[in-house]
Amino acid sequence: MMNRMIVANLTRRPLRSLISIVAVMLEVTLILLIVGLALGLLRDSRQRQAGIGADVVVMPPGSSFIVGLTGAPMPIKVGEILGRLDHVVAVAPVVTSVSTAGTLELIDGIELSSYEKLSGPFQLVAGRPFQAPNECMVDDVSARARHTKVGDTVEILSHPFRVSGIVEPGKGARKFLEIGALQDLIGAQNKATIFYLKLDDPSNADSVVLEIKQVPGMERYVATSMAYYLSMMTTSRYPGVSEFIDFVIAISVIIGFLVIFQSMYTAVIERTREIGILKAMGASKFYIVNVILRETVLLALVGILAGIVISLVARAGIDGRTTLPVVVTGGWILRTTAIAIVGAVLGALYPAYKAAQKDPIDALAYE
Repeated sequence: MMNRMIVANLTRRPLRSLISIVAVMLEVTLILLIVGLALGLLRDSRQRQAGIGADVVVMPPGSSFIVGLTGAPMPIKVGEILGRLDHVVAVAPVVTSVSTAGTLELIDGIELSSYEKLSGPFQLVAGRPFQAPNECMVDDVSARARHTKVGDTVEILSHPFRVSGIVEPGKGARKFLEIGALQDLIGAQNKATIFYLKLDDPSNADSVVLEIKQVPGMERYVATSMAYYLSMMTTSRYPGVSEFIDFVIAISVIIGFLVIFQSMYTAVIERTREIGILKAMGASKFYIVNVILRETVLLALVGILAGIVISLVARAGIDGRTTLPVVVTGGWILRTTAIAIVGAVLGALYPAYKAAQKDPIDALAYE
């Protein structure tokens, strides 16, 4: 009986119900997509760094572990010093840069021969490796997002490059140039952003890191095992990411709270006489509160379902059109569901309390 009355109340005022559903839907979509983008970027970066195949990473003093933000301040000759250390079998200098033209992309300038010693040759989907300073390779994700084919000309840092090959993703950047070409583009001749070291045995990583610290002049360089480097790529480690996610969630909850509050408060005012009839028939305060809260939860559940569907559709569209990875996990779907329901219930508490406190005589006399 109560459930039929609740459904009837909501369908009687379809516009107000729809507005409440849309508000919750936007709340859920906002959380899932923005959090999914942050998680996706971190996961994608971690997977691509792991795919390089290095055992030790060396960066300049005071550098960030966020790839691409340190420029190219290390002399390339540092690689010769690192190559003479015990257990080191390959050293690959890399210059990195971040492109924001159209979409956020990491670009690597590499020595092809040393880079491929880390985890083997690039797996080519089409074409061949670059052989000239005006050539580049792009990964398959970037190629599909931009409909790039072998032989096309792409713009990198405002300079044209011919695509010589398309490679499988997961081995560092989205685009690869000769190291000298990228050094010239960013004005960092004979410099490197990062050195990747391949060891005879990954278990020697910690001892190699200690040895690097003991080399005169390299005490302040940032050297770490790849395992530790990858462990730093979490939302809690990236500056401001956790705070940003918390801010997005807070804004989303406020939106849902205010719209539900306004909707349910208006509904209570409009149904003053109906509430009076229920109380005159013996309905308790708990019964009245229960009706209001059930209506709210039903609206929230419909909005949550719509938000999840739209988020999944939007993720598919983003993945197909850009290189930005969006991760919508089951854990965050459950967390977002709980957040949306709690926000909606909080928004309905005062209207429910207001309804429960109405005097049946005054309510029956209300016009």
